[in-house]
Amino acid sequence: MQNQQLKQIVEAILFVAEQPLSETQLLEHLQDQKVSRKQLSAILDEIAADYQERGVQLQQVASGYRFQTRPELGGIISRLWQEKPPRYSQALLETLALIAYRQPITRGDIEEIRGVSVSSQMMKTLLERNWVKVVGHREVPGRPQLYATTAEFLDYFSLQDLSELPAIPAPAEKAKDTGQTTQTTAETATATE
Repeated sequence: MQNQQLKQIVEAILFVAEQPLSETQLLEHLQDQKVSRKQLSAILDEIAADYQERGVQLQQVASGYRFQTRPELGGIISRLWQEKPPRYSQALLETLALIAYRQPITRGDIEEIRGVSVSSQMMKTLLERNWVKVVGHREVPGRPQLYATTAEFLDYFSLQDLSELPAIPAPAEKAKDTGQTTQTTAETATATE
């Protein structure tokens, strides 16, 4: 089979796939064509290069390869759907970030860091979206569940692995109290009397 025809087959498979496909899954679909992993990798690289300047791109995520629209076109494309995508609360996103950066983590650990309780509904939402999963239990009294992110979390946020998460900036140092604020406040109080 010619390389161009093989490239068209791989492109077509990726277009119709409902979920990202790994190289292993692609090779299974191409077993009749006797394609090597090296040949498939070269074809995927060629397809990615072909779509470099187009409205869609071949993206490798944790579960494999998929076609997706370019992020900068999201605002324009979103007008096609009348239904608005779900909005997630700040608390849910903070909880998800803590799980992603500190996994495996317990609900108690999340509550301790955030300083507020984590609602059962919030954890249920994260589990239903399949962004997090229970990966075990901490060996302490009560055996609390340990949570970690899933491959679907990585796919949703177009990540191949957790190392691609942005770095957390160091917290800014608190300004030292020099007493000037108190002095200025006292001077203002005297001036208004």
